[in-house]
Amino acid sequence: MDKRFLNYIELLDPLFQQLMRMEPVKVDALPSNVPAKGVYLFSEGSKHLYVGRSRRMRARLQRHSRPGARHSSASLAFALARKSTGKHKATYQTSKSRRTLENEAGFREAFARAKQRIRRMDIRFVGEGDPTRQALLEMYVAIALGTPHNDFDTH
Repeated sequence: MDKRFLNYIELLDPLFQQLMRMEPVKVDALPSNVPAKGVYLFSEGSKHLYVGRSRRMRARLQRHSRPGARHSSASLAFALARKSTGKHKATYQTSKSRRTLENEAGFREAFARAKQRIRRMDIRFVGEGDPTRQALLEMYVAIALGTPHNDFDTH
């Protein structure tokens, strides 16, 4: 294995362990020590749902559940709304676009409920400033925990 890559992945499990040891918090009660950059995990009890990464973590965590957040900034809520409405498949047709879905009354209500649900979720986070290690850690955590709402497919 390439030694440069090995240097990146050697720190993944210790960061994962640190993430999992963290006492969960809620988005409305984020502590002052939220790292600027890193990886975060949304869970409901022992069910881990979604892993993300950000270079402005506090703002990113809040955007996931902000009532006025749109599909581009509340990606987990959008995925939860898709699941609850049965509109799983993404499309690039204007008539079925994300923006169109947001404007459908039933979907808009499901999206609002999903953002409320996220406000009640447990959040854990770990600081990581290196963007390459962030990306690898996001994938590592998602695979290790089997998070159902992580999709590494290209769009």
